[in-house]
Amino acid sequence: MENSTNHRNFTSTVRQHSTLFAGVATFCAALNIFLSITACLGNGLILIALRKVSSVHPPTKLLFRCLAITDLCVGLIAHPLLVLCFFMSTVPKVFKYVNDALIASSLILCGVSILTSTAISVDRLLALLLELRYRHVVTRSRVRIVIVCFWLIGVVAALLNIFLGSLIGLSIASVFVFLSLVISVFSYTKIFLKLRNKQAQVSQNHAHQGKQNGGGIPLNMALYKRTVSSIAWVKLALVVCYLPSIICFFVVNILKVRPEVGWFIAWDFSITLVYFNSSLNPILYCWKIKEVRQVVKDTVKQFCCSSS
Repeated sequence: MENSTNHRNFTSTVRQHSTLFAGVATFCAALNIFLSITACLGNGLILIALRKVSSVHPPTKLLFRCLAITDLCVGLIAHPLLVLCFFMSTVPKVFKYVNDALIASSLILCGVSILTSTAISVDRLLALLLELRYRHVVTRSRVRIVIVCFWLIGVVAALLNIFLGSLIGLSIASVFVFLSLVISVFSYTKIFLKLRNKQAQVSQNHAHQGKQNGGGIPLNMALYKRTVSSIAWVKLALVVCYLPSIICFFVVNILKVRPEVGWFIAWDFSITLVYFNSSLNPILYCWKIKEVRQVVKDTVKQFCCSSS
């Protein structure tokens, strides 16, 4: 009942402000078409690059691949569905089904993306804390199980949204975003403190630096710091892109503020910003991970040479 009421309010607002919404919808649709292309191309290149990069630990690389796949699916599925929503907003019957499909796919893809980025943060913390034991504890098979669980959680959230209403599904998504942020902040705080302690130990006992890991293969600190920095930027970009939509949802559904025309426009742009995160992540990978950047450059050069 609540979904149908919100839907009627939405279509009524669209009809009352048809000229304004036509302009906004056209602009957002064009923007999402462009972002769909960039998300597909960017994440496709990242997936190719990750296959060739050998410096990243395989389980960690598996998590990065999962993140790139979800971003690729956003370009293939979520962006086109959002474009359809903009064009079908004045056709209630069609809009309802397209909007339901959009919300369900968003809960799955965005949920997996949030959980995966958090898992990478925890993975980097474990690499620092466990040192030599890390490769025995964090294995490909265990990471695969974790990734499967992430997708199952996303599917369950989508099913709850379908059967219990959008408020339940989006509330669950908001809780996951909050918990993800808390876990990531905790992980990065522990990493920062641990790195500071390690640097203090190295400066005090530089002569024994090679023996700190018990004579085994030491943790490559330069590579480790680059990986931590890259996922920290990915996490920051995710929070910035998701925050406006969470605020819009909170204002209407929690504070019970009656949505006006400005809210619907803000909601359209905030959802576009959420999906923009999928185009932004490949840029961050290339910026922060030198090996990925080089492979992407070589791949683009090879494609340009073969097509010319």
